Amino acid sequence: MDRSQETFTKAQEVRSFLFLTAVMAPLLAVLIVAGYGFLVWIYQMFAGPPGPMGH
Repeated sequence: MDRSQETFTKAQEVRSFLFLTAVMAPLLAVLIVAGYGFLVWIYQMFAGPPGPMGH
């Protein structure tokens, strides 16, 4: 394997790792939490807020 091609592959790997850890992981975490909150909000619109009935 050519030495310059090996270095290019390592640079791509580092760039991919940084993209996944700095962009995709936080974005995915925010989307999951926001999606869950949205689902709970929609559920409570139909089922009512939590707590004892009649109070």
